[in-house]
Amino acid sequence: MSVRDLREEESLVLKALLELAPMSSQSFSLEGLRAVDLPDGGMGSIRLVYGGDVPRRMGRELVIANYFDEDKVPVLISINLDEADCLFEIDFWRVDYKPLKRYPLPGEIQPRLNDKP
Repeated sequence: MSVRDLREEESLVLKALLELAPMSSQSFSLEGLRAVDLPDGGMGSIRLVYGGDVPRRMGRELVIANYFDEDKVPVLISINLDEADCLFEIDFWRVDYKPLKRYPLPGEIQPRLNDKP
């Protein structure tokens, strides 16, 4: 897997998701942030890296949101942090496991509501 620059739509989604994060988590620097495409069947998930792609492990989810793809299929999106609480990945999951049709526009992203009362 090769490291590449973030695409504009990825950067916009990342910024929109970070705005939904707890206030204490909204100060992540995006300067120098790059991406590695993940083998997720075309759903659009990317690993976030600074510089080279050094081995890291998933720590925790920072924020979860959803939107509807252009064919009205629900998509769950999360920003995950690594064990050091650095940006780790943007994870997309279409509920039908098919490839993503398109990245959402920032205004289409809605915070995921807690299912518990």
